[in-house]
Amino acid sequence: MTMLSLAAPVIAFLLLAAHFFRADNPAALAISILAIALIFVRRRWAARAMQALLVLGSLEWLRSAATLVHARSEMGQPFLRLAAILGAVFLLTALSALVFETVRLKSRFKLAADARSNGSSDNT
Repeated sequence: MTMLSLAAPVIAFLLLAAHFFRADNPAALAISILAIALIFVRRRWAARAMQALLVLGSLEWLRSAATLVHARSEMGQPFLRLAAILGAVFLLTALSALVFETVRLKSRFKLAADARSNGSSDNT
């Protein structure tokens, strides 16, 4: 069941990888693919890294949406469907960062110690 909880982040990272592939950005493509491998690292830092990358990815979807919607509207082309799709992908990516706050995944990635340590730098 825990692996099913990680389906949303995996899908979000795959969508980001496809986006960066199409944008011819090999560095961001590689980061998106490598982020999926972090799912198998049962450490606090791995979960926090994935969360940070998902937040950054959601900001990239907002940037892309604004750019593409503006370009389409300037050309007089329809843009509502584009905005809806990119808005949905933004939400999926942003909300995927929150799955790491569930009880199950906090246990898997040893995140329960975050609340008890109050910011200590235990990197185990």
